[in-house]
Amino acid sequence: MSYPPPPGSGQNPNNPYAQQPPQQPPQGGQPGYGYPQQQPPQGQPGYGYPQQGAPYGQPQPGGVPGQPGYGYPQQPAGTVQANNGYININYLGPVQLATMGQRFLARLIDGLILGTIMSIVMFAGLGSVLGISSSVEDCGTYTDPGYSECVQDAQEAGMGALGVMMMMMLALAIAMLLYEWLMIAFKGATFGKMAMGLRVVKEADGQLPGAGGGFIRYIMPVAGAVLCYIGAVLVFLSPFFDNSGKLQGWHDRAAGTVVIKK
Repeated sequence: MSYPPPPGSGQNPNNPYAQQPPQQPPQGGQPGYGYPQQQPPQGQPGYGYPQQGAPYGQPQPGGVPGQPGYGYPQQPAGTVQANNGYININYLGPVQLATMGQRFLARLIDGLILGTIMSIVMFAGLGSVLGISSSVEDCGTYTDPGYSECVQDAQEAGMGALGVMMMMMLALAIAMLLYEWLMIAFKGATFGKMAMGLRVVKEADGQLPGAGGGFIRYIMPVAGAVLCYIGAVLVFLSPFFDNSGKLQGWHDRAAGTVVIKK
């Protein structure tokens, strides 16, 4: 048996569109559909609330140190910054270019090192030759017995000393070749450049020149030295003619390198 609704309720039990009593939100702190969202915890962004941080187009926090933020264009490698002595190199960032005075002092130190070694070898060979000349005089005169044999022994000793000196000079020349070439290729600096705090790197990525780049950079002044060393002087002075602000010599351009401060 069904009972009519209480008077004044205005509700028809057979009406599906009648107003329903309000639903209670689900337990457990979860907002239900149609109920206002709870405020997110302090410092934590919630759904539908604006995220904290930099706006679009600005550098985002927490990026890699030294790397430009999102929204900022990266400068291409080799970009000179307002001709202020700095250049932008990939993976290194802005670095200071070596001045011509610093590069000259570095070559002067290298020249003193190699010149000292060359002088030691030459004086050692010259001392051997002079010692052999005095031994010939000790052989006496033509009339002395055994004079011819004594002179022959002295001459053979002289030829042997001369051969040793020539071999030492050749070894020194090879050492000088390897010194400039291999030191730049795999260390980025000779002893002179190390003393001045300079380093030779690739302009594209800041890496060491390697065997190929170091050889190209070395062989150009050597080839120029064939013309009474005038060509080598021009190669060493060619950074003065570089209007890009990078102080690149002809040998640097050929090898794709720049000289920077460490």
